[in-house]
Amino acid sequence: MRKFIISAGFILAITGIAKLWNALGNAKVLGVSDPVFGISFGNLMLATGAVEVLLALICFFFKRTAVSAVLLAWVSTSFVIYRFGLWWLDWKRPCGCLGNLTEALRISPETADNITKVLLIYLLIGSYFFLGREWLSKSVRQPTPATSS
Repeated sequence: MRKFIISAGFILAITGIAKLWNALGNAKVLGVSDPVFGISFGNLMLATGAVEVLLALICFFFKRTAVSAVLLAWVSTSFVIYRFGLWWLDWKRPCGCLGNLTEALRISPETADNITKVLLIYLLIGSYFFLGREWLSKSVRQPTPATSS
């Protein structure tokens, strides 16, 4: 599980730093209201980027991997719900979550959106897989109390 937690930390560090970097820029999209939350994309990226960097640090330095897996499950589920909200509102634009990083890497916003979807699926499935495995191993190890008649 530790390798997954570290890899998730790298993903969150990169996407979080990209969001923070983009949020501190001056792109016009930063002033546009997000359709799900109704706040500016700049504020949303700033908050989300800070959470991602904090979670990355927890993944790197916190020894209890189960706690990291719970936080990864929470954040990836939140991202899935957010993306579902965009879909529900018929939002057709690609996610700008990587901001100017897409220009620096010379990839299209659509390609970046697809990459972030794959990373999100990785975080979601991986975190729930390891949480389930942890839960099963604990339930197998603990004897069930005997019932008295």
